[in-house]
Parts: sequence; C-alpha cells; structure tokens
Amino acid sequence: MKQVTLYTDGACSGNPGVGGWGAVLMYKDFEKRISGAEEATTNNRMELFAVISGLECLKEPCEVTVYSDSAYTVNAFNNGWIYGWEKDGWKKADNKQVLNTDLWQRLLALTRTHSVKFVKVKGHADNEYNNICDKLATDAIKNFQSA
Repeated sequence: MKQVTLYTDGACSGNPGVGGWGAVLMYKDFEKRISGAEEATTNNRMELFAVISGLECLKEPCEVTVYSDSAYTVNAFNNGWIYGWEKDGWKKADNKQVLNTDLWQRLLALTRTHSVKFVKVKGHADNEYNNICDKLATDAIKNFQSA
C-alpha cells in the first residue's frame, strides 16, 4: 500500500464567515497542493474539509498520515469520539446533535477506504508544511473575497 503524507489546515475570516482550507499531499518525491474557500462557514468545517479534500485526491487505498493543528479533528479519531457518535446516531454524550455531521460522515467513510493515522501538530509554529497549508487557506479566503 502506498504511503502518503497529508498536511491540512483550515481558516475562517469571521467564525462563521468566509472560510478557506489548504492541503499538501506528499508521496515519494511528488507533492500536490490544493485549496479552496466557501462563503458562509466555520473554522471547524474548513479543518474537516481540508482533510476530506486531501483524501479524496487519492486514486487507490493508501496508508495516510494526516498532520493537522485541529484538535477538533485529530481528537475525534485518536480519542475514538467519532465511533461513539456514529453508534449513537450522531449524538454527543449530552444527547445534542454532533455539529458538522455531514463532513464527519464523509471523513469517516474515507478512513474506511484508506488506513489513516492522525497526528496533532502545533499551529502557527515552526512546522513548514503546516505553515504552507495555513497560507493556502488564508490565500483562498483573500482570493474568494476579492473575486
């Protein structure tokens, strides 16, 4: 199985507001950068969408290590919350609806196609690829707003 590294980040100008996401996929010496923006969204949705978009670029099942500064995204998998939410009909422990269920369902399906490991990185620090993803996301917001 091919081993892929995926760095992701999401950003929002206002929360909710115009949001952007960025991702960098790496396989051997190949690197692909992708990004996009949405008009009325949240930072958490953009964080999730960045991971989804990166995984959707893969044409066959791969082993993927996802690096994200989003505790929201990483902890949902590493702490097993997402599996409980799914089992409980997308309700949290307090019986409230899980936010962003549409994106969690898409992401969960992708983690069943690919072997995915999530790693939390410190945001806005010295991680080169996290900073690249942040710039991709914020540039996508700027381009969207000026269009």
